[in-house]
Amino acid sequence: MKRLTDHLIVISFDCLSALDFPILNELPHFQELIAHGSYCKGVETIYPSVTYPCHATIVTGKYPNRHGVVNNTLLQPGRESPDWHWHRKSIKGTTLYDEARKAGMTTAALLWPVTAKGDIGYNMPEIFANRPWHNQILVSLLNGSPLFQLQMNRLFGHMRNGLNQPELDDFVLESTVETIKRKPDLLLVHFTDLDTMRHYHGFSSEEAHAALRRHDERLGRIIEALKENGMYAKSTIVALGDHSALDESKAVQLNVLLKEKGLISVNRRGKVTDWKAYCKGCDGSAYVYTRDPDSTQEVRSLLERLQPDPSNGIESILTGEEAAGKGADANCAFMLEARHGFYFKDTLDGSFIHTITQEDVKDKRYTYGSHGYSPEKENYSTIFMAAGKGIRPNLEIPSMRLIDEGPTFAKLLGLTLENPDGKPIEELLDV
Repeated sequence: MKRLTDHLIVISFDCLSALDFPILNELPHFQELIAHGSYCKGVETIYPSVTYPCHATIVTGKYPNRHGVVNNTLLQPGRESPDWHWHRKSIKGTTLYDEARKAGMTTAALLWPVTAKGDIGYNMPEIFANRPWHNQILVSLLNGSPLFQLQMNRLFGHMRNGLNQPELDDFVLESTVETIKRKPDLLLVHFTDLDTMRHYHGFSSEEAHAALRRHDERLGRIIEALKENGMYAKSTIVALGDHSALDESKAVQLNVLLKEKGLISVNRRGKVTDWKAYCKGCDGSAYVYTRDPDSTQEVRSLLERLQPDPSNGIESILTGEEAAGKGADANCAFMLEARHGFYFKDTLDGSFIHTITQEDVKDKRYTYGSHGYSPEKENYSTIFMAAGKGIRPNLEIPSMRLIDEGPTFAKLLGLTLENPDGKPIEELLDV
């Protein structure tokens, strides 16, 4: 297959919403991308619309139940901080960066989700120390490219403030600019500043708008670096979002009820010792897993009693089969969608419906904004914009899906993805 670009630069601005488009169109670097390239402000995300499944979809073109990353975190009932799907092995089948490596291309990924221990030339995976005895720098080094990461830490490590934003994205930006000097064929970059601000300050907060302005400056720095390294005319630059977000004021804590009904057993210290049913939150949605038919029926009856009352926060109930039909985990017994203003928490203690306070958010126990909701929610689309080699200029794509992005990227690089659910957006490509 003919290759349409020399360098593909994919920049994921986590939580970028279609509703941000008027703001982006006023910011100089996003405006430049829009003016010279093509874009879609109606990209349909996946279900559940959380970061790790979304990013696995972007590089595979598949729905979560086919690539295997069905949630951000693993099903580990009762664990205060469950492990995430950090590792490449979580993804079934091949990925865009695997195919690029097979074709002899140079690849780089900076904080791109689900890449730990992946076969990527310059790999700084998104992974954090999740045990008291873990060291953050060591965990990163052991799961990515050690020499590359050591160099980035030596040059720019002083900019970080743990995992706090915007310092983390500032570190990622400087590492990206330095990585561009290596002229990778495929570069994947993930920025989370906006997502963090929306979680802890709300969707339309000034903090979120400030993050958008910082992202515009980051995009400008990347464009400048491509020009300085003689790559700009031969590159395709993509800026995209993975999902949108919605504000919330209440948390639905279904496990509190499941524990009361004896479906979750805990010891004196509150640690889960056994469970017959468990609610695994995806923020705006939730999976409910059960272990036997009787538990499934008991949970069904409970949910059917709760759902009609809007104050219980459950908008809809899907069976596992119906969830699978939307690309989510077929192994769940049920999938729940939250009403506007609500999201799901795995918490075992407290009240079934928890009203979120400023103190809750300050202590990072709860949030003011979330994603994970159904792609069918109103005003919940995300954005795709691309410019440069291989991209037709001045074209607005009326609609596309997150599953279409991977096949489109593959075609730009002259590659083929393994049996994707999506398809290349042909009208976008200058062939």
